[in-house]
Amino acid sequence: MADNYGRTPLSWAASNYWGEGVVKMLLERSDVNPNMADNSGRTPLSWSSQYGRKGVVKMLLGQNDVNPDMADNYGRTPLSWAASNYGDEGVMRMLLERSDVNPNMADNSGRTPLSWAASNYWGEGVVKMLLERSDVNPDVADNSGRTPLSWASGCGRKGVVEMLLGRNDVNSDMADN
Repeated sequence: MADNYGRTPLSWAASNYWGEGVVKMLLERSDVNPNMADNSGRTPLSWSSQYGRKGVVKMLLGQNDVNPDMADNYGRTPLSWAASNYGDEGVMRMLLERSDVNPNMADNSGRTPLSWAASNYWGEGVVKMLLERSDVNPDVADNSGRTPLSWASGCGRKGVVEMLLGRNDVNSDMADN
């Protein structure tokens, strides 16, 4: 049964630091939907990805009925959430290893996982991981015209700025809107 936010016990356990054992118990039940979205469109995989819960992400990705690229009401996917908060490289790797996850998908504001990672304090390893892929555009602008370089610069992310400036497919002088 969902609460007023539409979150189920699985959703809450998936985002909790100590929730891995509870998630395992809930997933063993046939009456628990591991892909159920809450009122904001977020799934247990989205929540666990945001908080870097590697064990939970692994369990959820092992479920046949979990969509690993399901966007929420803001257009954000589990990969986008993983890139923006704790920058957990293990969670990012698990998601990026899948062929059914789009690493360049923009959310409703036009921000990609790379854009989110570029502005994230913990995101340097995640940025490197994304830039190593041929299917990630390092210079895509969001709806306000900001690129990953703009976000990294504005957030003082020196290492990320250096990585982006080291590429020949990044316009270092692109203005935002």
